Amino acid sequence: MKLNKKKILIYCSLLTLIFGLNSCYDEKMEWGDPYTHPETAELPLALKEAISRYEVLNAYTNFTLGVGIDLSLYMTNETYRNTVNANFDEITVGYDMKHGAIVNAQGELNFTKVDALIAKLKEAGLTVYGHTLAWHQNQNAGYLNSLIAPTIIPGTPGESLIANGDFENGLTGWNIPYYAENVSVSTDFATDGSHAMKVEIGDFGGSKYNMQINSPAFPIIEGHRYQISFFIKSDADGEVAIDFPNTDLTNQYPWTDGKGDVPTSSTWTKVTYNPTTTPDGMVATADNAAMTFRFLLGAVKNVTYYVDGVEVVDLDAAPTEFNYVENGDFESGDLTHWATPNLGGGITVTADAKFSGNYGLQGIASASSSNEWDLQFQTDDIVLDPAKTYTMSFYIKSNTDGKGRISFPGFKNEWPWQDWDGSGAGALFNTNSSWKEISFDFTPVYADGKNAVKLSFDLGKVADVTYFVDDVKVVEKAAEKSSSPLRSGPTTIEKTPEEKAELIGAALDSWISQMVSHYKNAVHAWDVVNEPMNDAGGLRSGLNVTNPASDEFYWVDYLGKDYAVTAFKLARQYGNATDKLFINDYGLESASGNKLDGLLDYVKYIESQGASIDGIGTQMHLDIRYTSKEAIDQMFQKLATSGKLIKISELDIKVGTASPTAENYAEQAALYQYVVDSYTKYIPEAQRYGITVWCVSDNPDEHTNWLPDDAPCLWDKDYQRKHAYKGFADGLAGKDVSAEFSGELQY
Repeated sequence: MKLNKKKILIYCSLLTLIFGLNSCYDEKMEWGDPYTHPETAELPLALKEAISRYEVLNAYTNFTLGVGIDLSLYMTNETYRNTVNANFDEITVGYDMKHGAIVNAQGELNFTKVDALIAKLKEAGLTVYGHTLAWHQNQNAGYLNSLIAPTIIPGTPGESLIANGDFENGLTGWNIPYYAENVSVSTDFATDGSHAMKVEIGDFGGSKYNMQINSPAFPIIEGHRYQISFFIKSDADGEVAIDFPNTDLTNQYPWTDGKGDVPTSSTWTKVTYNPTTTPDGMVATADNAAMTFRFLLGAVKNVTYYVDGVEVVDLDAAPTEFNYVENGDFESGDLTHWATPNLGGGITVTADAKFSGNYGLQGIASASSSNEWDLQFQTDDIVLDPAKTYTMSFYIKSNTDGKGRISFPGFKNEWPWQDWDGSGAGALFNTNSSWKEISFDFTPVYADGKNAVKLSFDLGKVADVTYFVDDVKVVEKAAEKSSSPLRSGPTTIEKTPEEKAELIGAALDSWISQMVSHYKNAVHAWDVVNEPMNDAGGLRSGLNVTNPASDEFYWVDYLGKDYAVTAFKLARQYGNATDKLFINDYGLESASGNKLDGLLDYVKYIESQGASIDGIGTQMHLDIRYTSKEAIDQMFQKLATSGKLIKISELDIKVGTASPTAENYAEQAALYQYVVDSYTKYIPEAQRYGITVWCVSDNPDEHTNWLPDDAPCLWDKDYQRKHAYKGFADGLAGKDVSAEFSGELQY
């Protein structure tokens, strides 16, 4: 056979690869692009030639070979798609089948993108592994949190005329003529402060007049309209009514919304009597400086009631201005109701900073300050009505020329671009050594899942400036308060743990039932529960997570240990009897073994509660610098004892550098092979579900959110096979495939 110089060189290189010779390695090929990916080592031509002769990956194994894909890349990048189609049997969608991608802010599921993907995969003969049903990340956490958010009930107009309607002073002012020993003040439940009136009805119930509770006295003015409202709940179905001791109001026995006796339940209900809800009116027929009303709670036997937030309001009183910013004048002398996420050079309340009253706020932008948020202080949460327009105003000055900004965490437009003070500075306002009032109107538009806003002063744009702020107000716009008094503030009712469990349980049911039902004919294996364990081997919880990500939500915190039991039962109920249902976690190859032991124990617990699990997934995000081969072996040995199907669910191997060397890649290839060798050595054939590699190539498009500045995959950035491809394929084949190659090269 006659070979030209190039063929001789490559032939010599191939001999070196196969027989370990050290000559002929003079000619190498550039591999990498420093502008789109870290600089990578050169690939020897002999190795490149050998790898090019390998068949596609799934030719080397009889178990399922999968790959984690990016849906958009698969649909739009032909090279990416062809690589996937040629080498794999099954795909796992990296993100687009998760709760955060499918579920919108109203809890509705949108299958459009995934349906289109599955149709294309079906054309290529690939199956889909469902990923994932119950996880703590990639959730629409805004929607889930909105389900359990406190109920915000708008406040009544004006100031309440009744004293101690919140029961923070016990039963002062309240009079109980019968069964007084059955009435107390409790901290079990509350809507206003921390106390509520507790009324225990025993066998003496049966007539509503058998339990009467008289209110504190309040003044009424002839011809004025009045509103009485309160919150009530009961431990069983009950009834409440009110009446008046005389006829100084138009209706001595008022009904509300067509009911004389209002039903109560285990959920807080706001009951309101006013001229609208009470058709016969709530109008004073005479002046009375000591009017009272009474609760009638004796209608039902053996019920316990809680009453709170009792208010009596004169609807015709002169309008009053209610400031939604608590301690906006800083007259508390401290930062009560204010948070200081970024202190800059210091934030204090001092008499030296006042515009009026005794105190104001002083904030110092430090010498290194350059961003608006480098000096930042903000209010507590403020609940505003999206149907209303509000006016915000404050006074500000600075020791030298400065710039500031107001932002609104909680609104859709958190950083509005507006010329606040007519200075032409856009989002910023200017300050100087003279006090100036800044005032502007806005209408609340909340971000998804939000029902409250913070008002944030961002004063760090200019270094070495001291600011003084006082009299911060948010009030209803003046034009809107002419017809009626302003609200006295909303009532926030926290949901009980039982209510939260019911709501989140229903959301889990809705999500899994719809997802599994919709893909019943296309998906026959699911990650039902993903990453349930912490590193110590206990259940992962968000209770100690101080700053959760925006897509982070922990089902276990509301449904308890059995959330996984429920998830598996739902997946089994709505799927096919033959579907393979997996529990999946990362770090199971840790040398300590704590997480793996905890997961195996949890599998036993789940099944002891009547659910069934088909398989266990081990993710295996490895690193050539730290991964212990001994720990890998021990993991597979333990997993095999479970008797379950075992899947390597997300395999990738980091080289840990932005500039990998040939040695780094050789180590990576060896570790890929070792993982497969260990899997086939210790997992019996009947238990091998298969292996899924996580991502296709080192192309930056695949690593925007996962392992950037590394090279963890089997193909390089140009979709050329890497040394790792050979190591992985040799592992699948159970031998060095290239050892069978002849020296003759084919073109």
